[in-house]
Amino acid sequence: MMLSAEDIDRYVEQYQAVEPLYPVESEAIETLPTALQTGEYGWKDTEWIVQWCFRRYLGDYPDTDRRRIEDAFATESFELVHTAISTAADTDDLHTAADALTALSGVDIYVASALLFFISPEQYLVIGPREWEVLSESGFLDRTYPASLTIDAYQEYLTACTQLATETDRSFWECYMGLWQCWKSEVDH
Repeated sequence: MMLSAEDIDRYVEQYQAVEPLYPVESEAIETLPTALQTGEYGWKDTEWIVQWCFRRYLGDYPDTDRRRIEDAFATESFELVHTAISTAADTDDLHTAADALTALSGVDIYVASALLFFISPEQYLVIGPREWEVLSESGFLDRTYPASLTIDAYQEYLTACTQLATETDRSFWECYMGLWQCWKSEVDH
């Protein structure tokens, strides 16, 4: 499978036309980065990101796992969430950002990647098995989605995403939509 700029554009158009969460995602990508970077956000904003991380699968993510993680995050104090997000927003070091976020209840590398994506969509991209599989099938990654997601695996994924974005001259947001829709169109048969 190859991914050209034209392929990404085609998948982005499909994504925008068929994905029910696209309107709210698009608004969030426009507003949340500034809010998260400046500290001008509320609990509902961070809660929405954690929920989106799982609900973007539209029921295909195990409900028990989703609820366990969402419930754990809901027990965290807003002050600790605010501190972790401020730390992540104020650094260019992935390990520092991920360590701050994964110290929060319910946040592992998977959830941290979603938070990082909305903190800085030019620098980070949410990770998931669908996106990983498309990158692997198209030669940007050379292994299957890891059973245990680590910071090193996330760095490997970001490197592949950066390569795709550079080769196609597309943003991470466009690459995300393209990867997601490519998986639905080409892999999920």
